Amino acid sequence: MVGVGGGTPAGAAGQAASLVDRGVRALVSFGLAGGLNPGLGAGDVVVPGAVVEAGAHYACDGVLLAWLGGVNSALLLASAEIAVTAADKAALFARTGADAVDLESGAVAQVAAARSVGFAVLRAVCDPADKNLPPAALVALNEGGRIGMLRVLASVARRPGQVPGLIGLGRDAARARTALLRRVRALGPL
Repeated sequence: MVGVGGGTPAGAAGQAASLVDRGVRALVSFGLAGGLNPGLGAGDVVVPGAVVEAGAHYACDGVLLAWLGGVNSALLLASAEIAVTAADKAALFARTGADAVDLESGAVAQVAAARSVGFAVLRAVCDPADKNLPPAALVALNEGGRIGMLRVLASVARRPGQVPGLIGLGRDAARARTALLRRVRALGPL
């Protein structure tokens, strides 16, 4: 079963709780993430051993980690806000040591801990640590996780200089989605 959190902590928590209510015994938070570790590029897949959020530390389930191909990252940072600039990302990396950041994994980890089900993370880096996000990227997604083209076009009309950054982000996002899907398709039965 799959639930779509729409890129928000509240949406992820709601979907995770709904899945557990329907009988799911393990949760995997998967999708895209922002890179914090300068050694990670667009499309690099991250399987962290733990998620850290506001001082809370959630260890990922060993069986799920093995199924996902093993840990290749110590930490993923869960945040309620997008890391917009390279400077923001560098500061988060220096403060936490996390390799990547996302908005949903912390909420999924909280639900898993509260409901006593296994939990792990599979994420692909979309925006590497050295890249700033263009303003349109911050307004692009709606609550269902879909791109709202009118909001993007309005942002571009206000700041046309962001177009090259948007094109680059689109390429990086495609690379990340391709890597993530390749990894998911390679998974065998749990």
